[in-house]
Amino acid sequence: MPVERIEQSGSEMSLSVLRHRRDFLRAARAKRRAMPSMVVQARKRAEGEAEGVRVGFTCSKKVGNAVARNRAKRRLRAAARDVLPTMGRDGWDYVLIGREDATAERAWPDLLDDLRQALKVLNR
Repeated sequence: MPVERIEQSGSEMSLSVLRHRRDFLRAARAKRRAMPSMVVQARKRAEGEAEGVRVGFTCSKKVGNAVARNRAKRRLRAAARDVLPTMGRDGWDYVLIGREDATAERAWPDLLDDLRQALKVLNR
């Protein structure tokens, strides 16, 4: 599984990227929080599963053509890189789902705030 190392204020944290359909399906059955620019799903992994924060990204064809979907996913990846190292919980999977028009068009600070607010609610 690909692992992306993130340097955040002197401490190193890794984000693993979800690649398997079964991981996305497990997250879909867990907690979710809809925000104006995205939907965030969160699942606490069972004991003995991989450690660290794992994150997946998806956009349906409702978001637009391939160019629009890829742009939305790039923005979600960048937001996850900025927010999850500090607010993500060890041993959890997060799936960020792009929303039609909103993910690609929302102002960057608002997109980050949406992710932070969703994580606050899901991590309670």
